[in-house]
Amino acid sequence: MDILTWRPILWQQFGAAIEMLENAVSECPEELWVDDSKKNPVWYLAFHTLFWLDLYLTGQVEGFCPPSPFTLAELDPEGEPPERPYTRAELQSYLEHCRMKCYKTIETLTEEEARRRCSFGWGEVSFAELLLYNLRHVQHGTAQLNLHLRQTIDSVPAWVARTKADAKTP
Repeated sequence: MDILTWRPILWQQFGAAIEMLENAVSECPEELWVDDSKKNPVWYLAFHTLFWLDLYLTGQVEGFCPPSPFTLAELDPEGEPPERPYTRAELQSYLEHCRMKCYKTIETLTEEEARRRCSFGWGEVSFAELLLYNLRHVQHGTAQLNLHLRQTIDSVPAWVARTKADAKTP
């Protein structure tokens, strides 16, 4: 299959993963959102997942800049977590930013861009493989959020098989 065939397939699944993350963020009770008794509270897991989604969609650290109020501190392996918990509204806005960036990245993906080499501390891959790695990272972060929800309120959002967002207008 060529890239034109793969684009809508990739968007349907990536969009679904982002919707599952969105559902976990939306359905988290406020008391769990700010509960810092765990090493990685819900707000931080959501932020971490979105930060890396955004960065990996860029394909390189150089030139990457997350939207305000977020910083590049997440790149520092010895760094401290953000000074304050990000609000649900801030992270929902970041999620929407990432959803649109993901859609545009996939919609404009060319064979040449898919083959572009991307290097991170954990290795070097093609941009096409980085997209799949990124999708798995979003799923992993969402699973951690859903585990928090299951353990705390004994409920999790439903599975999303394919994105509800029309491929033309996410």
